[in-house]
Amino acid sequence: MRMDKEQARNLRLSGKSYKEVSEILRIPKSTLSGWFGKSAWSIKIRDRLSGAAQATSTVRLLDLNKMRRNRLDQIYKDARKEAREELETLKYDPLFIAGLILYWGEGDKVSRGIVRLVNTDPSMIRLYKMFLVHACGVPEEKIRAHITIYPDLDGEICTVHWSETSGIPRRNFIKNTTISGRHKTKRLTYGMCTVYVSSTYFKVKILEWIRLLSMELMDGR
Repeated sequence: MRMDKEQARNLRLSGKSYKEVSEILRIPKSTLSGWFGKSAWSIKIRDRLSGAAQATSTVRLLDLNKMRRNRLDQIYKDARKEAREELETLKYDPLFIAGLILYWGEGDKVSRGIVRLVNTDPSMIRLYKMFLVHACGVPEEKIRAHITIYPDLDGEICTVHWSETSGIPRRNFIKNTTISGRHKTKRLTYGMCTVYVSSTYFKVKILEWIRLLSMELMDGR
């Protein structure tokens, strides 16, 4: 075994991230991932580091509303810095990447302070909910949902359907929105579901993740 690989292995076993090992040994993170990425022991370390990042993210999400307005600029700088640091670990999580790509394509990137996604596919909504909870560390009670339906649909039946298929508790659904009209052929049996988290801090982070990931994916291509 190469000496530097053995050194890297020992550092990884001590609980260090790929970024930390890379900075110590000057070995590219892609090389480290190739060496250890499929090893069960390294995956456990990744999950533990990811869990620590999620815990920090959760605390920051909850604490934002306590901050004073004159500190917001610094808070958002901290959010972007935190996003950069977390991405070094989270980008190896398939659920995080899948959820972030989903939000990149389908999520609300314009509204301030709302991390929101609308879709008619229950699997998409379930994936987004899993992304929020398991990859980003958002507390389930902070997730809200509502459905948009036509007048001829039963609101309670539709809400129960979306709750069961998405895994979002029924109590997290707010009042339905009813719209007039119906397309003659494209029938939405259960309407559309909107899932969102109200947090400007989290919105800054998710947009930063998208920006950084897009740069990394297209770098050199």
